[in-house]
Amino acid sequence: MSDELTSELTAELRELAAAGETPPPLSGAEIRGRAVRRRRHRRTAATVAGASAAAALALVVALNLGGAGTDRNPSPAGSPTGMPSTPATADATVDLSRRVVTVAGRELPLSSGAVETPTAPGRMTVTSKASMKLMPSDDIVGPGYDLKVSWFIELLAPDGKTNYIAALAYDEKAPGAYDRTSGWIGLRMSDAEWLYGQLEVGSVVDIEGAAPTATLEPTPTATGLPGESGATPTATRP
Repeated sequence: MSDELTSELTAELRELAAAGETPPPLSGAEIRGRAVRRRRHRRTAATVAGASAAAALALVVALNLGGAGTDRNPSPAGSPTGMPSTPATADATVDLSRRVVTVAGRELPLSSGAVETPTAPGRMTVTSKASMKLMPSDDIVGPGYDLKVSWFIELLAPDGKTNYIAALAYDEKAPGAYDRTSGWIGLRMSDAEWLYGQLEVGSVVDIEGAAPTATLEPTPTATGLPGESGATPTATRP
């Protein structure tokens, strides 16, 4: 007798015992026959269930592949592998048309490039800083002197062009009123010092717009040229 049939007989006997421990109304042969029929019934049910699952799977495959005259289902579009990078928010915005630089909600008056040397707009990044920087006077007001410029902030554009922000110490009336630099951003001494503390290497500066129509600027006097604090001549150039 197989283990499966033995288990069936054992289960039948236990059920009968639980029903009152009365002698089974059936003979041993009848009990074995009932167990065999029950096992066959379970096998038949399992076979039918398997056949139904196979038929359902075949139907799904047929629908996906399509028959004659039926268009195939389009493949789903691939999911994007990444999101576009978000541009960094500018730490400072230079508005050439209004002659102001905005930082942390504060507006500082500025003087940008003169008509002959306009300041180019664009996004730039702070690459270096110096509380005092020796600059060729050609980059400031014209030939003649090398100058020490206060609160120097160097800027770099994506195309490799450079510019800078610094104190316009030799003409503090220019910021906010007229444009007279060689293209750089000039601020009053106190504003330049404050901005120097706000921007760090890696800070982003957006330069926008264009300088307004040139206005008549005062003619600089000998005392208004380099020689004041923040723009000191150090040596004459040949």
